Formats: sequence, C-alpha cells, structure tokens
Amino acid sequence: MKLVTFRTADREGVGRVDDDGTTVRDLAGVVGDRSVLAIISDWERLGPTIAEAGELPVVDGARLRAPIPEPRRDLFAVGKNYREHVAEFGRSGYDTPQRSEDLPDKPIVFSKATTAVTGPHDDVESHPSVTRELDYEAELAVIIGRGGRGITREQAMQHVWGYTIVDDVTARDVQRDHKQWLLGKSLDTHAPMGPWAVSADEIGDLTALEVSCTVNGEPRQKAPVADLIFDVPELIRVLSAGMTLLPGDVIATGTPAGVGIGFDPPRFLQPGDVVECAITGLGALRNTIR
Repeated sequence: MKLVTFRTADREGVGRVDDDGTTVRDLAGVVGDRSVLAIISDWERLGPTIAEAGELPVVDGARLRAPIPEPRRDLFAVGKNYREHVAEFGRSGYDTPQRSEDLPDKPIVFSKATTAVTGPHDDVESHPSVTRELDYEAELAVIIGRGGRGITREQAMQHVWGYTIVDDVTARDVQRDHKQWLLGKSLDTHAPMGPWAVSADEIGDLTALEVSCTVNGEPRQKAPVADLIFDVPELIRVLSAGMTLLPGDVIATGTPAGVGIGFDPPRFLQPGDVVECAITGLGALRNTIR
C-alpha cells in the first residue's frame, strides 16, 4: 500500500495511491483526521480496514507533502554504508581523518533534524549564507512499524512497516568544518522525503531494489540496495540494542557513490539545479535548488 500526505487549496489530508502511481484517493472517510504516522502506529487495526475499503473519492489537485511531514523525532541516518562511496569520501578530503578509505567496522549513525523534512517536489533551499558546498545523497529509508528494544537480526524485518526515499542533502563545508554531521545534515528543507510511504508487503526482494540519482538529467548515482555494507536487519539490531525504536521512526540507510564531492573538482549543487532521486517500486523525488 502507498500512503501519502497531501495538500489541496483548502485542506491537508491522508490518501492512498492507486497502482498507477498518480491517482490519490482520500482516506478521511476511513481513518478520519489521522496522520500517516498515526496510521502506521495503529497499523494492525487500520491496515486491513484501509485495504478493504471500497471505491474511495479521488483527490483533485493534490500536492504531495512528505508522507511523514513531522516525524516524532529526528531521522536516523547512516554514513559511509556503500563501499564505493566510502572510497570517494575518503579521497575527497572531507573525511575525518582525511583520506580514510577503510570500510567502517560498525555503522556510522547520525541524525537529521525533523525540521529538515520537506516534500517530494518542494524546492530545496541553498542557504547561501550558511554553505557554498551543497551536495545530494539518494537513500533508501526504512520506516519502523512495531517498536522495540534489543531487536535481533532475525526479528528485525518484523519491525519494518515499509519504505520511502530520502535525499540526504548535505552542506559539505559545514559537515567538514564542524567535524560532526548534525549541523551539515539538518538545514531546513534538506531532507526531501517521499513521494509515498510504501508498506513492506509491496516490496519483494529488498536487496534487488536500485537506488539512483540524476542532476539536471545527468546520471550521478546508481547502485543496488544489495551493496549496503550494513544491511537493514543489522542497522535495526544496532540502533535498538539499548534504545527503543518507535513506530514511525525513519532510518536513512546510506548513499551510493556518485555524490558531488566524488568528482574532481567537486560538483556542488547550484540554484536552479534539479535533483531526481528514485528507487525501484518507491517512486521518485524531484526537487529544485533555489
């Protein structure tokens, strides 16, 4: 099932997207004024109700917001989780220590502020007074359904509600200069998300999904999820070892090679650039830098 948060001229609501990927159907008559986050939190009860709902009204003029526009807490994100990206990051001079191309032996986890989240077709602010080195990172994001602590690898996928796409937009100079990642990853609008939240039952072999990104139509990133150094069960195991995961938590799993700092010289984003991030079966983001 594909769930969305939409906005029209006079209201905001939650919808279900048809298989054509374009028709949005209003779920207000089924779930009332609940948000996507609230639906996911009560999925065992509401999921079957939504699935069994008959012909639902079509929403005309719907503009999609992020499926979870206001997460309950910061997004979890994972750095250096594709082998070739580790190498390009190490060569770039932006790593700490510089030129470190060794694969991490444990997941590198950081957070992105909830206020960074924006819609799948919204503009991304360039923040010229803060950064001159803006970069893109297409990523598979996992949405937790059933919370828990001390989740094993074997149990992990039972706690996954589904998936979405996140562009982990990054201010590289801020990331480098502050020697930590929160500030450089959390500027407003620097987490485009969507276009849908897709329930796990719609996805077959997760490792067969392909992550890709273009800038102004030029291919930049392309890799299968199978290339993750630390896979989804391992990320859930590590995150939940001593911290309770909550329904609706979003985990951005890392980005493949091909980001702007991987070029010589680096190719940073400029106002007017159009970034498209896509993942098999999960749709695509299309955001303009302004």
